[in-house]
Amino acid sequence: MDWQTSEDTVPSAFITEANRRSMLGTPPTTGAWREGDDPGDRLFQSLGPLELESGARLPHVRLAYETWGTLSAARDNAVLVMHALTGDSHVVGRPGAGHATAGWWGGIVGPGRAIDTDRWFVIAANMLGGCQGSTGPSSFSPDGSEWGSRFPYLTIRDQVAAQVMLADALGIERFAAIVGGSMGGMHALEWAVQHPERVERLAVLAAPAVSSADQIALNSVQLEAIRMDPLFRDGDYYDEPEGPYRGLALARRMALLNYRSPSELNDRFERSWQGVLDPLGHGGRFAVESYLDFHGNKFTRRFDAGSYITLVEAMNSHDITRGRGSLAEAVRGVTARTLVLGIDSDRLFPVEQQQVLAANLPSTIHGEEAIVISSPFGHDAFLIEDDLVGPPIAALLAD
Repeated sequence: MDWQTSEDTVPSAFITEANRRSMLGTPPTTGAWREGDDPGDRLFQSLGPLELESGARLPHVRLAYETWGTLSAARDNAVLVMHALTGDSHVVGRPGAGHATAGWWGGIVGPGRAIDTDRWFVIAANMLGGCQGSTGPSSFSPDGSEWGSRFPYLTIRDQVAAQVMLADALGIERFAAIVGGSMGGMHALEWAVQHPERVERLAVLAAPAVSSADQIALNSVQLEAIRMDPLFRDGDYYDEPEGPYRGLALARRMALLNYRSPSELNDRFERSWQGVLDPLGHGGRFAVESYLDFHGNKFTRRFDAGSYITLVEAMNSHDITRGRGSLAEAVRGVTARTLVLGIDSDRLFPVEQQQVLAANLPSTIHGEEAIVISSPFGHDAFLIEDDLVGPPIAALLAD
């Protein structure tokens, strides 16, 4: 079914009547994975308490993760793959029991792929605060009810701290590579700055060193769309028959405009209609409107509003220089051989931000300028353009 395919990993497409019918009916209160649901391919690691940057404390942290390949006897072939804002641990695999969508990077990770699982042991975890098995607002607190509005504010550094705990629990002292795109690239960069001795290679794809005021502004209206939904109930909606699906769907529609490029939407949809009704005051809709509505609605069936707020706020916190001086000073201790990749049509994290990062990192595989791929798909190109993204990653891992 189309709703089981992530819109992040395919070009924008017209919405058919079959697509539309698949979204009829009220979405669930939350699209989160819940206790008692089929785990699918997930593994779970309990990590104990975590002290947060804010001074708050999570008394118990659990991360859901998946693995591919075989860990070597020397435990030196582990590659950590970090997902973007609305991704999860299901990097490779079909949709089915426990997994609403297919793996989001099956063209990059797998036997003979750029991240070759015949050679590398790949680990991907659902980030702290997420809604697909890791501790987040929709998971249960020690009192037996969902965290909801009580879930604490998280930063990128808090999420990396949980990932470090997972690596320790799995007995992995040093990663052969850490690879991340978008928000996952923020995590990867933070790993390399905080723990340079644990990162041999680093790939930062379509991610900045700092979340800018423009990006925070774009995020703020998405958060407000969710909070203004009366069904949000200040974050405590999990026991209600309906959740804040309208606000979450609107936030997703806003986000999609940042993830795709104007040229893609213009070329794909032009001014075409959805159906036969004239959209100019005669009850019809433009095709691009139906595209956004469909994917906003679809998103509510696989994600949680509380997690969306938590993760977007964490992304807003991203500043590799915070408390570390200038960018050059902040990344001076990074020892990993690094790939920085940007996308020429990215309007969420413009390529200039990757160029600044590449110019300051001590050891890149491409000199002082980032590798820039040309794609009409905007920010999501790192998930779509396997033939362009795969070779630089393979080159990083070749040595």
